Amino acid sequence: MLKQRLGGVVVVKDNLCVQSIGFHKYLPIGKPEIAVEFLNKWGIDEIIYLDISATKKGLKPDFETIKYISRKCFVPLTVGGGINSVSDMQKLVRFGADKVAINSAVLKSPELVNKAAAVLGNQCIVVSIDIKLVKGKYHVISYLGLQIVEKDPVKWAQILAKLGAGEILLNSIDRDGSAKGFDLDLVHKITNCVNIPVVACGGAGNPDDFSKAFTIGKANCAAAANFFHFTEHSVITTKAYLKKKGIDLRIDTQADYQSFEFDDTGSIAKMSDSYLAEQRFKYCPPETI
Repeated sequence: MLKQRLGGVVVVKDNLCVQSIGFHKYLPIGKPEIAVEFLNKWGIDEIIYLDISATKKGLKPDFETIKYISRKCFVPLTVGGGINSVSDMQKLVRFGADKVAINSAVLKSPELVNKAAAVLGNQCIVVSIDIKLVKGKYHVISYLGLQIVEKDPVKWAQILAKLGAGEILLNSIDRDGSAKGFDLDLVHKITNCVNIPVVACGGAGNPDDFSKAFTIGKANCAAAANFFHFTEHSVITTKAYLKKKGIDLRIDTQADYQSFEFDDTGSIAKMSDSYLAEQRFKYCPPETI
């Protein structure tokens, strides 16, 4: 059985890594390559690099940047943004991407999924779906203008799976940057209707949110951007918490927090004063991945 995964999302707007809130507000974080490097060091299972300004501006993917960051990335790298053709995907793979994420181009030409899968293999093709709750009903949204597309999310996901998508990246616009937790009802609806991996994204606020995405939503991968960007060991502590919950994840960092206790939300419980005093004089060698 495949292990469940934690994904780190690097949202890029105008060549800058940003914090996205509701798909309409963006706060600067820093250089994308630094975000990728840190996520690698902190033990993330895979990185999803999404250039959200490329398609809106009619630009191709920034191949040279992908080539550069792929050298710093030692986990599977998914790249999205500005992809309009199979040749774009092939070039991204040559420049270091392990998978490509497509969204707007598929809304216009669904057959692109089938063509890409035939050339690169299903495992390489990730289709991103942006979904918003409107008047109590889920709708697929086109990121270009944030317009409702007349496609039922469940039926659309099933169509994509039949066309040859190897994975679905499920983005909740309502939960994006909210830290209110994943939309578990939405995640479960999609995981229950397809037999390909589903990546849940949008809303992570604490480690227990990831636990619910796996156990209730049945996601294969739970991904976040904002949650992982601001705390150095957020990936490692989240994995330690999930391990204690019985969720099978890969832990390969020197620090693993396996001996720590956590509260109900996944925050580390305070250690004893004697333990903290002992740590003042304990040597910790540099982290090696």
